[in-house]
Amino acid sequence: MKLYELTLHEAHGRLKRGDISSRELTGAVLDRIGNLNGDIGAYITVDRAGALAAADAADARIASGDVVPLTGIPLAVKDLMCTEGLKTTCASKILEDFVPPYDAAVVEKLKAQGAVIVGKTNMDEFAMGSSNEHSAFGPTRNPWDRSRIPGGSSGGSAAAVAADMCIAALGSDTGGSIRQPASHCGVAGLKPTYGRVSRYGLVAFASSLDQIGPIAKDVRDCALMMNAIAGHDPRDSTSVPRNAPDYTAALKEDLAGLRVGIPKEYIEQEGLHPDVSRAIRSAVSTIEGLGAEAVTVSLPHVRYVVAAYYVIAPSEASSNLARYDGVKYGFRNTSGDDLLAMYRNTRSEGFGPEVQRRIIIGTYCLSAGYYEAYYGKASQVRTRIREDFENALTTCDAILSPVAPTPAFPIGEKVDDPLTMYLSDIFTLSANLAGIPGMSVPCGFSGEGLPIGLQIMGRHFDEETLLRVAHAFQCATDFHTSRPTL
Repeated sequence: MKLYELTLHEAHGRLKRGDISSRELTGAVLDRIGNLNGDIGAYITVDRAGALAAADAADARIASGDVVPLTGIPLAVKDLMCTEGLKTTCASKILEDFVPPYDAAVVEKLKAQGAVIVGKTNMDEFAMGSSNEHSAFGPTRNPWDRSRIPGGSSGGSAAAVAADMCIAALGSDTGGSIRQPASHCGVAGLKPTYGRVSRYGLVAFASSLDQIGPIAKDVRDCALMMNAIAGHDPRDSTSVPRNAPDYTAALKEDLAGLRVGIPKEYIEQEGLHPDVSRAIRSAVSTIEGLGAEAVTVSLPHVRYVVAAYYVIAPSEASSNLARYDGVKYGFRNTSGDDLLAMYRNTRSEGFGPEVQRRIIIGTYCLSAGYYEAYYGKASQVRTRIREDFENALTTCDAILSPVAPTPAFPIGEKVDDPLTMYLSDIFTLSANLAGIPGMSVPCGFSGEGLPIGLQIMGRHFDEETLLRVAHAFQCATDFHTSRPTL
């Protein structure tokens, strides 16, 4: 086995025993990035010098006996989390040269454990997209089939993990942006409960929906990453003052006594690919075989989820992105004759078409005379959706569903059809609107050999149950051990 193929917990064991050094491991990952990134486009920025320096520091720390699970581990960070001294572009021309003066809270936590950050991963611009085609630096390609999308918006992180271009990564999830690319790339991804992980230093898309989480090669690695990043942060007003558990303690190989809910609205969803349907049904059977009881649940308001989300998220985006005006920082177009022309030209040239589309939608929904009809009504629908999940989760411990209605689709297939693209997230949007945790774990392959993910959702702050179900499923299957041929 090559060093870059190791899981996080395998690499930690070898580093702790002294079998390998962090510099050797980091060098292997950096060489892998150098060989593959030109083809896959998983990274926007690679910090070779900084990574090797951090690896040397980690080796010194390990030699002193101070070693924790992430010490010396090469990790990737989605390029909308601030990194002191290292560019944070949000995959946008308007921030293409922005270097933050501070670290995001999650980056601070990774560095405190002695992790090695090898670079910043590609994404849909400002996290607005489901395919990773909306990047000012070009698309990321799926390692399983480079003619296809890796999912979005954290497609760079998922592709990097799947292609062994890092040991694990951080992504963000506003409407499925961790789970959907994890599904399409055949890796594990967890969106924590809203408020479980600090958003301090995360460049905002939709502030009431955004959440940071791990993307990793298996469920145990997700648990280890969660141990590092979860917890209260007073700098984030939405961070919940609640102690985080040891997530690895939840990893068990049986599911005796658990009840899992199967939403009838999702299984009956029009447009569900037959390969996805078969994989999900097989996964449910496997989970039942591990001791869980499957029950049918109902989520009657999920039919409104796409409409509600694409009012709420663009509305918050139009407000958050108003700060990018060419005055304070970032790109500025100086060709205009006055201040208004500078604003107009800067934003027209600096933002890509998808970001512009969502700003326009959001500004309209928040405009005088329309706020109550659109944002106000969508917020009421959001409450109903949250209540649906809370009611369903009184009768079961977790809810199972597909992550995406189809396997990864070809690059360019939906980029000019926004509505069809938005429907790619039909199964993942609800967890963000409800604020509950959701996870994707590999559960099968399509007839074309493309990965398919199972989504597991649970009660607020009950990531342990999701990890338990996912880990037990992985112990009973081998889908997560498959890697693309590169």
